Amino acid sequence: MVAEVLQALGPKPGGRYADGTLGAAGDAFAILEASSPDGWLYGCDRDAEAVERARRRLAPFAGRFEIRQGNFANLADWVPPGSCDGVLLDLGLSLEQLQSAERGFSFQKEGPLDMRMDRQHGRTAAELVNTASAEELAKIFWELGGERDSRRLARMLVKAREEQPFETTKGLADFIERCSPRRGRRIHPATKPFQALRVVINDEIVSLQAGLEGALKLLKPGGRLAVISFHSVEDRIVKNFGRARAQDYTSRGGLDVPEWRQPRAPELKLVTRKAIKPGAAELESNPASRSAQLRVMEKL
Repeated sequence: MVAEVLQALGPKPGGRYADGTLGAAGDAFAILEASSPDGWLYGCDRDAEAVERARRRLAPFAGRFEIRQGNFANLADWVPPGSCDGVLLDLGLSLEQLQSAERGFSFQKEGPLDMRMDRQHGRTAAELVNTASAEELAKIFWELGGERDSRRLARMLVKAREEQPFETTKGLADFIERCSPRRGRRIHPATKPFQALRVVINDEIVSLQAGLEGALKLLKPGGRLAVISFHSVEDRIVKNFGRARAQDYTSRGGLDVPEWRQPRAPELKLVTRKAIKPGAAELESNPASRSAQLRVMEKL
């Protein structure tokens, strides 16, 4: 959604921007190009390979960017507060990550059951699948994947791993399909469980919550935050974050009772009330974007 991102952020010469999820650096390249000749970009990604690809791709803009490997949740630790005209968080996986069998993100390719964005740290998906209790797995599949058959799937998985641990993407995906036959469904039965496992392995919910708070600190008044999410759990967090900080009051105890409201100055305004969906051209060139949703907020 490069065109939509550029429209949302409106990069201009001399502007300063942050991309917390560089990926293949397509958005970063477009932002630097649109902010020529002297716009600046801070960028990071948890994936070391993505960082190196981004450095190569952004080489034509040498001297106009700073890139580090790291979680966007920590952007505010090294980007000056109040310095940015725009911040972008694209929460999806890059095409390179999906197409690399050895990364273990895709069940369509045979590879190790890894799923770590930073392969130097943390447990793998195989370690989680082979050690978590049925109760924990069911909760993961339901809360982070929306898998309706989460309890039965978790019980069957725990029983099956007693005979043969799950080590590969295809092994797990084939098992899930046997448990929940496709029966003509367009979406593979492993889609939601794989999504849920990836979210847990990379602690994505905590990172998103911290990243949104950090992005607000980085923005100048009038600066914009653009967030692209790909599933309902992420989108709900982004939507609720924007709504809460666009309100001109706070409520005690987290309950919005009129009598308990305390006036306060809103921190954001919602540029888009509803999420922006990919256009026809984007869907044709990139079918994987079909579930993408872009929300845009502006700091007051």
